[in-house]
Amino acid sequence: MKFKLFKDRKGKADQAKNNKFVKLAREIYVQARKGGPNPEANFGLKTAIASARSINMPVDNIDRAIKKAIGGGEEVDYEEIYYEGYGPGGVAIMVKCLTDNRNRTAADVRSIYNKRGGNMGESGCVSYMFDEKGVLVIDREAFADLDEDTVMMQSLEAGAEDLSVSEESFEILTHPHEVEAVKSELEAQGYTFASSEVRWIPQNTIDVEGENAEKLLKMMDAFEDNDDVQDVYNNFEISDEEMERIG
Repeated sequence: MKFKLFKDRKGKADQAKNNKFVKLAREIYVQARKGGPNPEANFGLKTAIASARSINMPVDNIDRAIKKAIGGGEEVDYEEIYYEGYGPGGVAIMVKCLTDNRNRTAADVRSIYNKRGGNMGESGCVSYMFDEKGVLVIDREAFADLDEDTVMMQSLEAGAEDLSVSEESFEILTHPHEVEAVKSELEAQGYTFASSEVRWIPQNTIDVEGENAEKLLKMMDAFEDNDDVQDVYNNFEISDEEMERIG
C-alpha cells in the first residue's frame, strides 16, 4: 500500500511538472510572437524564460517554443484573458488564461468556479484588491548568514520597493517593469534567486478553514489541471495546522 501511495504521489508530482512545462512553453511562444525572439529586447519573453529556468525546464523546450513562434511550424493565436470571481468564504480569485478558444475557456473556468462553491464575476470585480509586482525570491536556507536589515538595504538601493520575510524566504518586491534590473543588480552583489516573476499580490488576505479551505484547495487543483490556465492569484491563507488536518 505504501508503495502504491508513493507511486500515486510521484505520478501526480510528475504530471504537475509536465503541466507547468506545457504552460510555460505556451507563455514563451506568446511573448516571442508579441515582442520578438530576443529576450534582451523583450521583457515579457525574458521573464517567461526566467520562470521556465527556475523549474528546470529543458533548454530544448524553451528554444522549440521560440522557434515555433517565429515561424518554425503551425502558428496559433493565443489570447490572454483574466477571469475574476469569488471562491468559498468570499475570497477573491483571479485566473490568468492563454487560450485559442475564448468560449471553451470561459465555460471551463466558470464550471470550476461553480462546482467548488464559488462564482465567476465581471471583469474588474476583484482585481482592485491586488497589485501587480515583480517578485524575487531568495531561499533563506541557501543564505543562512543573511539578515533582514542587510537584504532590505541592498534591495532598496538596487531599486526594489519592499521586502517580505518568512521563515523560508525573502521576497523582494519591485515595480513589474523593474524586476530584471533589480535582479541583475543584486546578482552582481552575489545573490541568487529561487525564482523571479511578475505576479498579482493581494493587498489583504483572508484566513479560511474547514469546508471552505477544502473546497478552495480542490478549486486550485482543478485550475492547475486546466491547460488554458497559466496562473491563479488569490487572497486566502490556510494555516499549517489546517493543511495537516486536510492532509
